Amino acid sequence: MHRTYSMRQSRAPTASQIQNPPPPSSSTKSGRFFGKASIGGAGHAFRKQTAGAFGPDLAKKLSQLVKMEKNVMRSMELVGRERMEVAQQLSIWGEACDDDVSDVTDKLGVLIYEVGELEDQFVDRYDQYRVTIKSIRNIEASVQPSRDRKQKITDQIAQLKYKEPNSPRIVVLEQELVRAEAESLVAEAQLSNITREKLKAAFTYQFDALREHCEKLAIIAGYGKHLLELIDDTPVTPGETRNAYDGYEASKAIIQDCEDALTNWVTANAAVKPKLSTRARNLSQRRAHRNRDQSEGVDLSGQDPSMKDRESGLWVPAGAHREYQNDDDDEEEEEEEERVQPGHAGEARGREDERVATEA
Repeated sequence: MHRTYSMRQSRAPTASQIQNPPPPSSSTKSGRFFGKASIGGAGHAFRKQTAGAFGPDLAKKLSQLVKMEKNVMRSMELVGRERMEVAQQLSIWGEACDDDVSDVTDKLGVLIYEVGELEDQFVDRYDQYRVTIKSIRNIEASVQPSRDRKQKITDQIAQLKYKEPNSPRIVVLEQELVRAEAESLVAEAQLSNITREKLKAAFTYQFDALREHCEKLAIIAGYGKHLLELIDDTPVTPGETRNAYDGYEASKAIIQDCEDALTNWVTANAAVKPKLSTRARNLSQRRAHRNRDQSEGVDLSGQDPSMKDRESGLWVPAGAHREYQNDDDDEEEEEEEERVQPGHAGEARGREDERVATEA
């Protein structure tokens, strides 16, 4: 019997993909120093520990989150690949069984393989969430210099007032502090606005991807149980023969129905629709109305260009930081990290500690 491991040989775009075009392939799927293989759990722990070791203080916590999410994506990618291999092995094992078991395990292998491919697609959409969160980290890194400059001027004023209370430089520094506080105020406002915008966008990507993924998994599970009904599990006595299996057309029809259901699925037809309780709905609407009434504030967006044009150069892009130059290029980071085997992680950290101590 011809065995197949995918639901369809040529894949036309599904209704969901037409409505919401798929994103580019995830960054975890290409550019790996060791190919598709990974160091494993020790590598994940090493990357997580070193993620926040460099760069501006403001961005360290989010840097660690971004790196942890990349570990999650790599794990999901591995699960998807291994699920496809499991599907193939299931079909290979069933080939030597009775006709009904052989046919059903072949078709079950098709469904399990489809689950693996859905995992692969989910990783790409999950990367949209991670990249959006990463953009918040970059904004945080850009705001750090304005905070540092304001703090530096404040410290200089305090030091002069302690050592030279009558120094004329105090007046100059206080004027600089006023300017630094104004520029920092704009930077902080932009950070606050962008953080909220990007946070909502990022988790919208994640929850939409989760919803589609889980709905399609539920579809596959439902049709998989229909396939199981084709197996005759009535006990037989020794020497008794079972009725001849005649479910080949039925199993093909079930697979075809499953394919059609997956192809035609769109968010509007989702079976699970979250519903708020009356109390939750009232509280949410009340808060939305209150926020709308208080939303008439000062628009600071027009001040951003003037801040960037200042000769003082206080607004520094994330990629321009001396300690943060390579942070946008995750693949270069990954290559450097993967060159250090887990057994040498302690040695690498020791060298880093020694360097920091020397600079101090």
